[in-house]
Amino acid sequence: MWFKNLQIYRLPAPWNIGLEALDAQLARRRFLPCASQEPQSRGWVSPIGSEQLVHSVGGQWLIALGIEQRLLPASVVRQVAEERAEEIAAQQGYKPGRKQMKALREAVQQELMPRAFTRRRKMYAWIDPVDGWLGVDAPSQTRAEDLLEVLRQTLDALPLSLVRTERGPVAAMADWLAGGEAPGNFTIDQDAELRSVVDEKAAVRYVRHALDGEDVRAHLAAGKLPTRLALTFDDRVSFVLTEKTEIKRLQFLDVVREQLDDKETDAQALFDAGFALMTGELRLLLPALVEALGGELKAALPPASAMPAMAYDPPF
Repeated sequence: MWFKNLQIYRLPAPWNIGLEALDAQLARRRFLPCASQEPQSRGWVSPIGSEQLVHSVGGQWLIALGIEQRLLPASVVRQVAEERAEEIAAQQGYKPGRKQMKALREAVQQELMPRAFTRRRKMYAWIDPVDGWLGVDAPSQTRAEDLLEVLRQTLDALPLSLVRTERGPVAAMADWLAGGEAPGNFTIDQDAELRSVVDEKAAVRYVRHALDGEDVRAHLAAGKLPTRLALTFDDRVSFVLTEKTEIKRLQFLDVVREQLDDKETDAQALFDAGFALMTGELRLLLPALVEALGGELKAALPPASAMPAMAYDPPF
């Protein structure tokens, strides 16, 4: 169990909900396959294929959202509706009008929906109830909202907020690039993206390229600001930090993975060992990253009923 991306959110530390209570609340909305006329179904599934919806290893929790979608492209509906329209035109002597075509497309969609193929996927979230972290393995905050929306609808209360720091990632990353080094146990790697604050289409991307050269500082001096920067933490975890405090391309390096017993044959034991290693590293990485960004803003958490749609544009 290794996350590839991490959308980071804050819970109260500690989060006062028990493991059994959380499992019971998730059970209110277990995953069910799509009904015949349902384009999508979302619900909680076991992360490991057991009856339990919350998997716990060393006090760290893993939950999984099951998502099933019916694959019925609009182009298919439109094509079948047009064929039906031609048949109707041949019978009545004139083409169907706008209202009739709309009703025809709706009828075709209703007819084809039960026969559409379905696709299932899982989305995972890690919960640290002691230190108050919630991380979703999703490439963007928009995708993470698929899980968070269902979580809010399922739980009695979800006091969740985005991670907010004293310094925005853009300003911090600009300083690190200008100075040629990152703070603490972080090191700058060889990937970055810089965008103009005047023209968003003007961007420079570095891939496997040294970032300590004069060209990088010249772009910074010209007004371009970093929106992505590849970093390594403590020679153990590499990732790309974005302007929205997203962690992408998350990789746990060999020094971490080598701690797994390669002679272990029990799949569940290997899964748990990997999850324990991953969460142990994340519990070190996240506080260090927050500290590197000037520390956490201690703003009051909004009530669960008033949670926004998780969008944050950090100050430059």
